[in-house]
Amino acid sequence: MKKKNINAFLACLLVLSGCELIDYHPYDVRIKGETDVNAKNIEKIEANCKGKTTIRFVSMGDSQRWYDETEKCVNSINQLEDIDFVLHGGDMSDFGLTDEFLWQRDIMNGLKVPYVVLLGNHDCLGTGRETYRKVFGPANFSFIAGNVKFVCLNTNALEFDYSEPIPDFNFIEDQLAERKDEFEKTVVSMHARPGADVFNNNVCKVFQHYITQYPGLQFCTVAHDHVVSVDDLFGDGIIYYGSDCMKHRSYLLFTITPDNYTYEVVNF
Repeated sequence: MKKKNINAFLACLLVLSGCELIDYHPYDVRIKGETDVNAKNIEKIEANCKGKTTIRFVSMGDSQRWYDETEKCVNSINQLEDIDFVLHGGDMSDFGLTDEFLWQRDIMNGLKVPYVVLLGNHDCLGTGRETYRKVFGPANFSFIAGNVKFVCLNTNALEFDYSEPIPDFNFIEDQLAERKDEFEKTVVSMHARPGADVFNNNVCKVFQHYITQYPGLQFCTVAHDHVVSVDDLFGDGIIYYGSDCMKHRSYLLFTITPDNYTYEVVNF
């Protein structure tokens, strides 16, 4: 076969077999495996916690590129007793790549209890927002465990270039009335706390005013800063508990009882 014909033949083979030779663009939002993870797990959480007056849950921080550490975290949590669910504080991905979300999802699926995942600022990079929405669901969501309502918020205003209302005060206000007869206490969870670099700090005080309207606000959970933190940010007694990143191998364990709550830092 002449060289010219060989080149043409090879070119045809490349076109015909391209789908096998090339996986896909790393920001191409084609999802393999489970989707709508949060909604499915919320259904399990609410069913498992129905009628409970004591709730125990884990709050874990950014997992990003620390896959081995995240797997060790899952193994550690699976050794605990009487855990109702796990709350991942966001930043599953580092660069917003589709596979990052899928790899972390598959690791988290190794948990023996249901889990939910918040949207982090790194999750917003590239096509990450779309991937997060497909794999996990809306960036703002809520659920009720026992008599405690968990309000989970997108607070990554900088990543949206302030083009959307973040935090979404309409959502926050709606949650005051939604299912109001089903909960007596509240926990507000977010990736970035007020004062953080990606929070819309023009509305810090307004945000705090809104969330303190919730019945029996217990505390807030945050991540983002890659450090364990306990802060009364506004001097009003509402504590913001920060979970460390997976690199530093720790998470927070909360127990909400009828009269109070406790927390501890678990190192693994």
